[in-house]
Amino acid sequence: MSPSRSQIPVVVLAGFLGSGKTTLLNHLLRRNGGNRIGVVVNDFGSIEIDAMTVAGQVGSTISLGNGCLCCAVDASELDDYLDKLTRPSARIDVIVVEASGLAEPQELVRMILASDNPRIVYGGLVEVVDAAEFDDTRARHPELDRHLAVADLVVLNKTDRVDEAGQERLRDTLAELTGATPVVSAQYGRVDPALLLDPAVRPEREEKVRQLSFEDLYAEAYDREHGHGHEGHLHAAYDSVSVALDVPVHPRRLMAFLDSRPAGLYRIKGFVDFGAADPRNRYAVHAVGRFLRFSPQPWPAGEPPMTQLVLIGFGIDTAGLRKEIEACALSGPEDRPDERSMWGVLRYVPTEPDGVDEPGEPDGTGTPDREL
Repeated sequence: MSPSRSQIPVVVLAGFLGSGKTTLLNHLLRRNGGNRIGVVVNDFGSIEIDAMTVAGQVGSTISLGNGCLCCAVDASELDDYLDKLTRPSARIDVIVVEASGLAEPQELVRMILASDNPRIVYGGLVEVVDAAEFDDTRARHPELDRHLAVADLVVLNKTDRVDEAGQERLRDTLAELTGATPVVSAQYGRVDPALLLDPAVRPEREEKVRQLSFEDLYAEAYDREHGHGHEGHLHAAYDSVSVALDVPVHPRRLMAFLDSRPAGLYRIKGFVDFGAADPRNRYAVHAVGRFLRFSPQPWPAGEPPMTQLVLIGFGIDTAGLRKEIEACALSGPEDRPDERSMWGVLRYVPTEPDGVDEPGEPDGTGTPDREL
């Protein structure tokens, strides 16, 4: 695929019946931030956008009226529908696959990572947990422990039904099951969409003045009905830090940081300047949970070389992270990277589907982005 063409993240949304997974999905559709979302589900009955209840059957695709598309598929059809949703004519920014009934979340993640579709990139596994019913759900479905172990983000939903002591106990249990995986608390599936969706940047949407869409009106009505005003503080659940460096970054020091990412750090995105180590390209970096990928791209004409990164997480030391990134910058001529410095980065540069390596890949034997 062309290095200049951005890939579409595919997010897997999992959770047992009653956890609030579909409620969270509908929340994302209402608050899509201008993104066109492609949704892959078993059936359309639970999707509430537009007519609120849309009848459909497996093998069908519908438009949700707000720029989003929804497909009802079997697991065997996933690749076919990912291909349809990633065609340029669909103009989709992110794809959400609802795992329930399609396949084991772990299998869906494997299918996405193994896909030959050059237009997609793994966007993370989000596991929704019912805080009030966690113990009973775990007893009925022991496989929940396995699902949590491979999750990139855990949404502890329905926390309004559990007291503080109960929530603390649940967090301790989740920490035992997931290790460093971030956990975000939610009520009614209301997580900040910015955790999963980047702001839309399509030129046709850069309207300074526009009429209210159905999506806007429905979101406002929903908020009024459920007592959620615009003063809501969804963003307070997570921390973010932005770092910009106008000097190149040493590949080895950056990889040392990425290989030891602290607990709670969920997403990293942006561009990296490795200077003389590869003066032709900047490297787009995409990390979610344990997944990491670099994509070399020619520097845009007239744009000065610069490293720009955004880090998102829960309970992270933003000042400390900023210092760690800044410490990756080259300190002077004596700090010049050698020819082997890029090897750690190139492990996470995918090879082209047709067998042609990305620029700088030494032998086409890159290792997997993530092992499950």
